[in-house]
Amino acid sequence: MDTTHEVFNQPTPLVDYNLFDTNRPLRDALKFNAPALQTTQLHELGATLGSAGMQAHARLANIHTPELHTHDRFGRRVDEVEFHPSYHALMSAALGAGLHGTPWTGASASPHVLRAAGFMLFTELEPSILCPISMTYAVTPALRGNAGVYADWGPKLGSLRYDPALKRFSDKPGVTMGMGMTEKQGGSDVRANTTRAVRDGSDAWGERYAITGHKWFFSAPMCDAFLVLAQAPAGLSCFFLPRVLPDGTRNAIQIQRLKDKLGNKANASSEVEFQGASAWLVGEEGRGIPQILEMGTMTRLDCALGTSGLMRQSLGIALNHATQRNAFGKPLIEQPLMKNVLADLALESEAATALAIRLARAFDRQDDEHERLMARLLTPVAKFWICKRGSHFAQEAMECLGGNGYVEEGGEGIMARIYREMPLNSIWEGAGNIMALDLLRGLRKGDAIAALTKELAPARGQHAALDRLSDALPARIEAMASEAEARRLAQDVALAVQASLLAQTAPAAVAGAFCASRLGGDWGNAFGTLGAGTDFDSIIQRAQPR
Repeated sequence: MDTTHEVFNQPTPLVDYNLFDTNRPLRDALKFNAPALQTTQLHELGATLGSAGMQAHARLANIHTPELHTHDRFGRRVDEVEFHPSYHALMSAALGAGLHGTPWTGASASPHVLRAAGFMLFTELEPSILCPISMTYAVTPALRGNAGVYADWGPKLGSLRYDPALKRFSDKPGVTMGMGMTEKQGGSDVRANTTRAVRDGSDAWGERYAITGHKWFFSAPMCDAFLVLAQAPAGLSCFFLPRVLPDGTRNAIQIQRLKDKLGNKANASSEVEFQGASAWLVGEEGRGIPQILEMGTMTRLDCALGTSGLMRQSLGIALNHATQRNAFGKPLIEQPLMKNVLADLALESEAATALAIRLARAFDRQDDEHERLMARLLTPVAKFWICKRGSHFAQEAMECLGGNGYVEEGGEGIMARIYREMPLNSIWEGAGNIMALDLLRGLRKGDAIAALTKELAPARGQHAALDRLSDALPARIEAMASEAEARRLAQDVALAVQASLLAQTAPAAVAGAFCASRLGGDWGNAFGTLGAGTDFDSIIQRAQPR
């Protein structure tokens, strides 16, 4: 070499590609769960989200994090969060793609599946701005519990136009909503909430209350309104609490500070106090728990979708790197051990996608008893298992890049952002134990054993290991008496449904390797321990992002 420094053997970034067109597992999952779905919108969204311009917005929104301004320069209380322009660009794109309240008013034959696929694709670009998007999706149907509020706010919650200004809803083309549930002394145990609601009259929006107390996690505090829990005379109740009141004055919400989180940097999560804030009852007084569970079902779907999207993105980056990077005389992707790791990650990613989209299908068919039962069972199962696998998956994908994956800079620096993001979906909206307990509750509603048997029946005879697990599950469910075993049951239900779906939607190489490894015991305790007889090349080729 005539120079002291020459750059070579460094891969070009994964940029300017179509996230949807190159995602064969997602496309096959859509064909299986919503065969009549028109995917033109997803094709267009995939091209947009894979562009260099949008990737730049994602990077900038995470570098220039939200800033809290409690007061203006004259000392007046303002309680505003300032975002980088890239955050607003991402929010505009997400609302424009209908990833928020549109399924409740959309004309698509499978609006929840369509929205789920778009949500997964957007997560590959930038997951943290999707927090207010997900909450808007979850709270929209709950607002029907207050006819006056829903009449005014419902149409704007499905609007494709984003307006970040803090002003009256009537002056905005579209709005977003958040939720305020947990408090510092209770966390997931919302029955321990101390925030109080006192009757304060009534008006066109129904029974009005004054809310006094706090919320320990209050994400996206610049949303236009929130559903919050507070103790009313009849018990814990759900309330609609806007940032700006109908007369244009600001509600008595004080933002104390923003959370300094491990990841999820572009999204503002806050601690707030209510100083007699005005709010309106949603549903019946004392029925706050059932309503939060209904909303939680939808945000838990998004946790599974989001982690699946992050898995797909980190896998794509690892494959892009290994295809171009040479080591020990040949491309990394031709090294036997690297093939094993990448194929194993590809199996996990496709199984997560299959289960998450299957769950979204259940939301589209709530008039069907089987689908209602599967939504009840698969929501905690998918949220538990997919999200629990996420952090380990991201670490292994990062390792495929070596030191390049551990730095924050450049295209491959996305891996560090993904790794920090992964634990959130496992924690948010109920951690692993909460999901396992929720599965046990779901098993007591309806004929869960019959529903699960019906769900697994189409894959009967496809693989001996899957048959054995399918045969064993009914007796295990029937005998389930100890909460201590609930996590293992959630894991095994997830694996059985994933294997069944892959047997129906994926090539034999994928389905066979998944069953042999996850169900048949031909696997170690880490990714990259598939059996030597695995068709590594076919599995990897199917997962390639280009």
